[in-house]
Amino acid sequence: MKKYEKELLVKLLEDMLTVRMFEEAIKESALKGEIKGNVHVCLGEEGLVAGANMAIKPTDFTTLSHRGHGHCILKSKDVEHTMAEIFGRTTGFCKGRGGSMHVTDIKSGLLGANGIVGGGISIATGSALASKINGDGAVTVCFFGDGASNTGSFHECLNMAATWKLPVVYFIENNQYAVSVNINNVINTNTLAERSKAYNIPSIVVDGTDVLAVYEATLKALKHARENKGPMLVECNVYRFTGHYIGDSAKYKTEEYKAESHEKDVIKKFKEYILKEKIVTVDEIEVLEQSISEKIATAMRFALDSPNPQKEDVLMYNYADDNERCVLR
Repeated sequence: MKKYEKELLVKLLEDMLTVRMFEEAIKESALKGEIKGNVHVCLGEEGLVAGANMAIKPTDFTTLSHRGHGHCILKSKDVEHTMAEIFGRTTGFCKGRGGSMHVTDIKSGLLGANGIVGGGISIATGSALASKINGDGAVTVCFFGDGASNTGSFHECLNMAATWKLPVVYFIENNQYAVSVNINNVINTNTLAERSKAYNIPSIVVDGTDVLAVYEATLKALKHARENKGPMLVECNVYRFTGHYIGDSAKYKTEEYKAESHEKDVIKKFKEYILKEKIVTVDEIEVLEQSISEKIATAMRFALDSPNPQKEDVLMYNYADDNERCVLR
């Protein structure tokens, strides 16, 4: 395995633990009914989230699926305002109007999570077109689930991006289940990545339980797109610990899937690796975990102490003021 500096390895562990503790806190609150609407967490997929975001530059753009909390906190580097948005509070990125599935922070290049299956694919393709026209050197990374690869926009946008050589990375978060449907029952290829061949787009299949492999694959895809070679597709195979949403019993999951998902827990594997390599000590990991736990608790207090939107303000923020145009670029 390639050797990496301690700083990067510890940061990857920190990011994965932050995502996990954040999502565990969200799950607990959702089960209590403290969060309105459906909530989709990415527990089990932390290696994908941390590895990819470690490679993405602050000047790059991302679009997300409905399961996007982890990406939000790592791309924005802001746990508190992401938490507040999920709770629908006025201190959230979208003033509480976005909620769990529509967190957006344009300033950090986060073009939004999306409740529509595959809804971010066309947005990301448009963002990449804008970058090519403007010559800003940015790459847009489009995260979406395995089920979204069966939508028409997936194929239309891949064709367009390939034809125009747009700087975009299509990143499939393949946790094998589109809600309750096993993806292998509704496709006729060995991998989802194979579909990119129809558009002459190169692809990579990567093990999402290996955070360093995800990091390296994302770096490779970003380099390809940044060098004006056009789009690239990454299929990252991961496991979803929970049901599709909080409250879904996930009885449709096979026993094999459940066993594998916990046996291959990316955080457990990574801890074992860095301890074996003497990168960190058990005590250092415990200190890190305590620090992150306090950070999440602070973010939770910030969200719960923040005010709810008022009904008389329901139309606020729908349109920009005359003197405040919404300019993304």
